Amino acid sequence: MPKVIIVFASMSGNTEEMADAIAEGVKLAGVEPIVMNVMDAEASQLADYDAIILGAYTWGDGELPDEMLDYYEAMDGLDLSGKQAATFGSGDSAYDIFCGAVDMLEQKLKDCGAVIAADSMKVELNPTNEQSEQCRALGRRLAELVGAGV
Repeated sequence: MPKVIIVFASMSGNTEEMADAIAEGVKLAGVEPIVMNVMDAEASQLADYDAIILGAYTWGDGELPDEMLDYYEAMDGLDLSGKQAATFGSGDSAYDIFCGAVDMLEQKLKDCGAVIAADSMKVELNPTNEQSEQCRALGRRLAELVGAGV
């Protein structure tokens, strides 16, 4: 059975709502995901999974939130070669850099050797019904990729 992990940081609940929708999509593909708040997760665990989905809201001018920063730094040196990965998060376009934390997470996954299997999912504040469906599709896609042994 393929193993999929979703790790997220959420302050207002928007990014957690996205994580839940992504998890629903993973389940629709027949895989039971592990969903963890970043405060309860260890970066070293990522190596144990076939698919990695990371999410965070963007803080300030395109920055990672404090609770994701230690996790992000702990990813340095991880070998995630061949792992399927994707990123997601919420942001506010009133700031100059929209969803910069999502871009930072995606680059970190690439730096660790992961394969970015889907475009980042970025939403303005909270997800609409259509965006929640796109989150489910993202989860389903990654679960299907690892289920097929890609």
